[in-house]
Amino acid sequence: MTISNPQYRTSRRTILRGMGVAMALPWMESIPVWGSEEATNKSSDERPARPKRIATLFMANGINPRHWHAEGAGEDMKLGECLKPFEPFKSKMNVISGLYNQASLGVGIHPGQTGNLLSGVSLKRGSELGGGISMDQVIARHIGQETIQSSLVLGCEQPVTGYHETNFSMAYSSHISWQNETSPVPMETYPALAFDGLFENGGMARNRSILDRVQDDARSLARRLSTSDRQKLDEYLTSAREVEQRIERLRKAFDKAAQRARDRGRPLITMDRPDNGLPEDIREHMRLMCDIIAMAFQTDKTRVATLMLNIDISGMIYPFMGIRYGHHGASHNDHSDDYLRIVQYHCSQAAYLAKKLESMPEGDTNVLENSLVTFISNMWSGSKHESSRVPVVQIGGLGGTLKTGRVLDYTDRGDDNRRLCSLYLSIMDRMGVRLDRFGDAERRLADL
Repeated sequence: MTISNPQYRTSRRTILRGMGVAMALPWMESIPVWGSEEATNKSSDERPARPKRIATLFMANGINPRHWHAEGAGEDMKLGECLKPFEPFKSKMNVISGLYNQASLGVGIHPGQTGNLLSGVSLKRGSELGGGISMDQVIARHIGQETIQSSLVLGCEQPVTGYHETNFSMAYSSHISWQNETSPVPMETYPALAFDGLFENGGMARNRSILDRVQDDARSLARRLSTSDRQKLDEYLTSAREVEQRIERLRKAFDKAAQRARDRGRPLITMDRPDNGLPEDIREHMRLMCDIIAMAFQTDKTRVATLMLNIDISGMIYPFMGIRYGHHGASHNDHSDDYLRIVQYHCSQAAYLAKKLESMPEGDTNVLENSLVTFISNMWSGSKHESSRVPVVQIGGLGGTLKTGRVLDYTDRGDDNRRLCSLYLSIMDRMGVRLDRFGDAERRLADL
């Protein structure tokens, strides 16, 4: 779901407009970007800092413990088989191990290990939800007024309802982003609707091409741009067109699914994939969601995003890998080659997003250098439901505030020095959000 910001007053980037649509553009040298037009004539040391962004990608049910390891530093870093998709980013990433979420321990399995992954707050059992605001939404509240959308909350699998045998609501298994202690942020799982939200596409013209509707405005702008910026504009519009064409196929499937649900008198969310209109091929689904996050960051539409690649106790299947079990079932044999391939596949989604951001110029750097992409799971071992440590990989320099190319192991540093929420405090500091305490942590993560 995109959370629009009513306090946002003026766009800090040029916007192309057409019938019922608004298309924000990426950074270009020919037009004012961060602040007044005079700011573009200042030296790089005098200009306002470029915006920093944070994206969190979640994979449920842990990793393959046998093959999740790293050693060394920078380009000499040696990655375990699980982490092979991150090879191109060894000098731009940190592999962090040994951190744990106190509130997820001793609560049974699954929901109690997921709903507080980004909050570090103990969850309430029973019919009433009770937890805490997640780290991404704390950041969104503090910096969201700078962008049109305060945050972007996406998923690739529908939330589920009901209760787990441990008497935790399945809402905890279905959401990692929480706006307060009782309410998760509604998660957008349909790529077409996420795409529409990105470009404010609505009304009767929703099914018409966005690019066609803004082409007159684009031609007018191009006449005022430098040669290099005209090339950037062409590249951006070409990329957006490619995503739009992929979205269009899914939009038709979604519209048909919505009509089927109406005919059957059922809520769309209760229907199984692909009858519910979600893409049958999860490869296309995940890549489109990553593309949407990348465009949102590139155009400064939002600076905060989460993507649940699957929900906890996931029923997601992987026929393209020849694996017979669903995700949750496969995680119970997490030392297997099949689960290794599942983990590698999910890591490759974070690597794909990082590559997209790295390919997007932003002044004398790129969007990845001003961002942080975090890949995380709610547990270490799915077969043991062990959450005494969680796997974390972070890619990106966050505007030069984060040293990268490191393996950081907190396993033997004592419980007070390896809290997951200490990592969140450190990241929030770099995003301009200074708190005395968050979740179960009062101190920042050492050596980050």
